[in-house]
Amino acid sequence: MVINDQNKFQAIISHAKEYGFVFQSSEIYDGLSAVYDYGPWGSELKKNIREAWWNAMTRMHDNIVGIDAAIFMHPTTWKASGHVDNFSDPMIDNKDSKKRYRVDHLLEAAADEWIKAGKEKEVEQLLSEMEALLASNDFAGLKQLIEQNNIKCSVSGTNNWTDVRQFNLMFSTQLGSVSDEASEIYLRPETAQGIFVNFLNVQKTARMKIPFGIAQVGKAFRNEIVARQFIFRMREFEQMEMQFFVRPGTQQEWYAYWKEERMKWHASFGIPASSYRFHDHVKLAHYADAAVDIEFAFPIGWKEVEGIHSRTDFDLKSHQQFSGKKLQYFDTEINQHYIPYVIETSIGLDRMFLLTLCHAYQEEKWNKEDGSEDSRVVLKIPAKVAPIKLAVLPLLKKEGLPEIAKEIMAACRNEFYCFYEEKDTIGKRYRRMDALGTPFCITIDHQTKEDQTVTIRYRDTMQQERIPIAGLAQFIKQKMN
Repeated sequence: MVINDQNKFQAIISHAKEYGFVFQSSEIYDGLSAVYDYGPWGSELKKNIREAWWNAMTRMHDNIVGIDAAIFMHPTTWKASGHVDNFSDPMIDNKDSKKRYRVDHLLEAAADEWIKAGKEKEVEQLLSEMEALLASNDFAGLKQLIEQNNIKCSVSGTNNWTDVRQFNLMFSTQLGSVSDEASEIYLRPETAQGIFVNFLNVQKTARMKIPFGIAQVGKAFRNEIVARQFIFRMREFEQMEMQFFVRPGTQQEWYAYWKEERMKWHASFGIPASSYRFHDHVKLAHYADAAVDIEFAFPIGWKEVEGIHSRTDFDLKSHQQFSGKKLQYFDTEINQHYIPYVIETSIGLDRMFLLTLCHAYQEEKWNKEDGSEDSRVVLKIPAKVAPIKLAVLPLLKKEGLPEIAKEIMAACRNEFYCFYEEKDTIGKRYRRMDALGTPFCITIDHQTKEDQTVTIRYRDTMQQERIPIAGLAQFIKQKMN
């Protein structure tokens, strides 16, 4: 994949809308910034990715169980987690263009340009100074760093900046029927806290022993001031998180285990290892003793898809302090009470969706036997998560072929998602299925009536072969695996 290919990224965005994967939210009212709706095939793809993660985490591990915690939580939860006091970003506006930037994003974008110009030493110094100033909340120093390095707005081309200011990223609302008596609560900015406050409930009811994990998939909400790059950064998004509770002192061993385990999961999608990399955090969050991002080579550059963090015992210890309830575990092997340490794996479902589209999208051209040129746009989505697994296509709309096709549909649709279509020529239908990422198409023709076979076409190679109708569903399932 070519990195920093904006033309390809725009083509993927257009394709996603045209073929029913992603729509701008409230589009008929000119849309809502950084909020998106998933269409018929997008919602199916998203569901399949979610299930692939859930099954890999819960069904394939004896010591991981799942929960589904509420979005609304007691407001003290977010005080204990540090979000009320610390969940904010320093922002700066360009006075000429009125464009607003997150300070770290502005400086990192400048660093990317310096790297292209061969200024590696200057980049190292710039980022080092930025991290030190962010850590000390030195907003005046951050503005001075931007001005001294002549960092300009991408719209106006000027470095005429406002002061740096802090913006809290949590959405607040009122809980209660009468506004005067209602209490302020927040839409959760992450799903992890729902796991931490249920630690003892899950441990006792599921009879779990350390080490064990709790997994959850759910919506989270962040008031991103600078939201951009399609569904990569949204205000309403979905997270797939797992918190793995371990004995203190063993966290580095489990941190290494989950780094390897999570990369194996990404590899199971058939995406080459060269498209991924680990990026270790230089500046650690106050609660972490190790942290790494799994980054993917998007057309918009190397971007984080998943984070793996060794969170120590910060979360449970903090909730114990604020709630007054003991959140300890009694380890019978060492006859000791302790607050477990936590290894977190956190992946953005929407980002994994975008990753899948970016890897799958291909524009192909070739010369036919008569010398003319042919082309197609194809989504080579891994078969196990493709929205439509099998397209059932009668060659004609008559002579009993649709009836046979519908019998095949009835036999297969309980096993996987099937799609029936009889409109247009068979060539146009193949192209439409290619654009939707359908890995297998079968055509019912006159020979089918004679020998009970159909033509199967493979999306990735466009090769075709005759196979019997009997055992078709099992045949497709084997190919998917």
